[in-house]
Amino acid sequence: MAKESMKAREVKRAKLVARYAEKRAALKKIIATAQDPAEAYEAARKLQVIPKNANPIRLHNRCKITGRPKGYIRQFGISRIQFREMASQGLIPGVKKASW
Repeated sequence: MAKESMKAREVKRAKLVARYAEKRAALKKIIATAQDPAEAYEAARKLQVIPKNANPIRLHNRCKITGRPKGYIRQFGISRIQFREMASQGLIPGVKKASW
């Protein structure tokens, strides 16, 4: 199990990303399409003022059950370990252990 503080930090980052998403997108568009270098420079300066954790790149997927950051299966939203346990118990519909 991951520390509760790590899970909380990730939730806090997700909220921050959502809050600044529109502003970041608008500034990035200005930077990409600006004809005037001064306008692009000013937009870049405003972008730098936004908190670092508002960047979606800083988000990290975590298991919904344990909070494990590694071995995450995106389709199910859980780690490989939890996936294996749940699949063995028949808790995931349509998934069964392969045997041939």
